[in-house]
Amino acid sequence: MGVKLFTLKNFFKTVAIVTIFSVSEKFLGFIYRIYLSRTIGSEGMGLYQVALSVFALLLTVCCSGTPITVSRLMTKHKAENNGKKVFGVISSGLFITLITALPLCLIFVLFNKPLSFLFADSRCKNIFFVVLPGLIFTSLYAVLRGVLWGNKDFLPYSIIELLEEVCMIVCGIVLISNATSIYQGAFSAGVAVTISYIFSFTLAVIVFFLRKNKLTNPIKELKPLLASATPITAMRTASSLANSLVSIILPLRLISAGYTQSQAMNMFGAALGQAIPILYIPTTLIGSFTLVLVPELSENFYKGNFTSLKKDLEKALKFTILISCLFIPPFLVCGKELGVLIFNNAESGTYLSASSFLMVLMSISSITTSMLNSMGLENKTLIYYLISGAFMLACIWFLPYVCGIYSLLIGFTFVFGLTSLLNLILLSKTCKQSIGYKKFLFCAVGFIIPTCILGFLIKSIFLSLLGSLLTTLLCLILTVVFNCLFYLCFNLISLDGFLQKIKIITKRKST
Repeated sequence: MGVKLFTLKNFFKTVAIVTIFSVSEKFLGFIYRIYLSRTIGSEGMGLYQVALSVFALLLTVCCSGTPITVSRLMTKHKAENNGKKVFGVISSGLFITLITALPLCLIFVLFNKPLSFLFADSRCKNIFFVVLPGLIFTSLYAVLRGVLWGNKDFLPYSIIELLEEVCMIVCGIVLISNATSIYQGAFSAGVAVTISYIFSFTLAVIVFFLRKNKLTNPIKELKPLLASATPITAMRTASSLANSLVSIILPLRLISAGYTQSQAMNMFGAALGQAIPILYIPTTLIGSFTLVLVPELSENFYKGNFTSLKKDLEKALKFTILISCLFIPPFLVCGKELGVLIFNNAESGTYLSASSFLMVLMSISSITTSMLNSMGLENKTLIYYLISGAFMLACIWFLPYVCGIYSLLIGFTFVFGLTSLLNLILLSKTCKQSIGYKKFLFCAVGFIIPTCILGFLIKSIFLSLLGSLLTTLLCLILTVVFNCLFYLCFNLISLDGFLQKIKIITKRKST
């Protein structure tokens, strides 16, 4: 029992550490984006963003499935006490990534003129080419990152990620401050990205060898690694391509439905560019929990410890449902006000309010996909994504005539709702034991209704008295507290562990 408590304590301590570093990294990135916007302007940001979007697609192709696969296979071989295969997996991951990234870079260098159609502005191409060498370094770093995950070595990983962000910001500020034009500023920002990739790769290599890892012959582990990584890479590449298709198709379908070009772009920007990213807040918060949990799931699965696997799955699903459902009432009630306060756009706020329920589907879809991938079911998750993606594309093709921009909301409901349902069914079959989350989910959804009623009541009373900002803050605080009280009253969450820790800390201080 003492060992279990110690392990649980370490688990949540690790989650807390990863979350702190992750939030710090995201905050610094947000501040840097504000700096870029104010120094190189919207035109410079456009050039920079187009170049990085093409780079991001190449990065997805190179290594999106490899890190998590390296981590999972390392965990599998450790559970089987096969240390030699662990180093083989690492070596094959680095080898596959290198022979993918190098030819891609070479293709773009040799055929840069035929591939110019990817860039609406020739200046974007120049920025892309200064970032392109970073593809090799950051792809290899991604594999080394997977090694850290597989070894449950999350502190060095978190520090490297944060230092990479700091390196990019410092280099970016220094280089951009000497720029004499918008284009030169955007180009300098691209140089800073490449420097940061080289920097993080160098740190990861140092940590890799300090942790007594080594490289061996990769041949034997190439086939199992490719078999596992390819479906994940295919799914994430398909996701990137699907997002690109949505960006192209939906505005055109809105125009064909009778909207002007200006109206179509405004609606599309308000929905996909402003409202939808906010809906990913719960998924981002859950990300640290998922990162630490995945190696535990892999280990229990490959050891055949289905009792512990069941408990881990239940813990993760309940945490995901709790976090995402806490965000729904304030977003549903004060969506319009949030849109005005954050983006100065009431339309994006209206869409945020209407799509707030998506948060629970997005979070469940994300965490269940990670769970299944950690247990070697990448082929299934790829099939589920392709099925749901086909429904989404059908929605944005046919429904703009009926419901305009809200066809995107219906499409996302299919994507995240269908993948969540199929993933949960597959998890139950794989675990071989009934996973107890349905009662928790039913109650969590039920608690949203009275919480929203309270939120609308508070809003109607205080909006004219306190204004949008204070009323929104008041609704946020009171709806979250009120919602949490339901969980406590129905004994779905407990404060016993938290209160016990406070008592221990108090005793230590008194002694």
